[in-house]
Amino acid sequence: MALRAVYTDLDGTLLGRGASLFRDAEGGFSTAQSRAIEACFRAGVEIVIMSGRREPQVHELARIMGQTSYIYEAGCAFALDGETTLLTAPMEPSEDGTIYEQIEARGVPRYLFDHFPGQLEYHSPWHHGRVLSHLFRGKVDVEEGNRLLAERGDDDLRLLDNGAIGTPMPAVDGRSHAYHLVPRGVSKGAAVAAHARARGYDREQCVAVGDSVEDLEVAPSVGRFFVVANGPERDPGLRSMLSRWSNVTVTDGANGDGFYEAVVSTLVERG
Repeated sequence: MALRAVYTDLDGTLLGRGASLFRDAEGGFSTAQSRAIEACFRAGVEIVIMSGRREPQVHELARIMGQTSYIYEAGCAFALDGETTLLTAPMEPSEDGTIYEQIEARGVPRYLFDHFPGQLEYHSPWHHGRVLSHLFRGKVDVEEGNRLLAERGDDDLRLLDNGAIGTPMPAVDGRSHAYHLVPRGVSKGAAVAAHARARGYDREQCVAVGDSVEDLEVAPSVGRFFVVANGPERDPGLRSMLSRWSNVTVTDGANGDGFYEAVVSTLVERG
């Protein structure tokens, strides 16, 4: 079945060191990403960014890549040809404020910070300007965090792990992680499935590429999921989950090299 769409994470996947589209994992100049984008263009394959970043950032990179669709704030919404679809139901912006402001007013972020002192904080400065979700960094047990939310009566929200990052924290051993606090039903996997339905793509016509536990949740929504090599190398939690889905492949290459490998191998396979 012909390939129609490639869904890709940004940081740690499509982007290299310094969040650059033209750097590899070590910081050297790389054209791997641009060559993969060109290969998709020539084959008529849509590239859809699926990112935890806020909408203006994702929109701009999609525009630079010549794409008209993208998923942002960890799956809270997707844009398709200029129209935005929120996936945060039953939560929605209201006279009480944005979804971000509603969550903040309930005191949920402060509750989590107090419970995980020194282990969780806002991922400054990238937490600013968000409207649908909260962005943290640290090193916490996500299952414990979600249990605490449920016990507090905030089970309409969930904490999710978006992978290891390079920002050190004094109280955290090893790599810190990025975390998103989102409405309960939100995920990149749900957003990918919703976008594919809107486009009329069959599951087997889609592949996805990522580097985190949250990215891996996209696997059931696509025909094949590629984990770039740096993901499991940095995150034992991700490594332990790879066998849960039969359609998951770990690339030999890291970051953009892995993205290129995923795209080109799929295009050759589908002929």
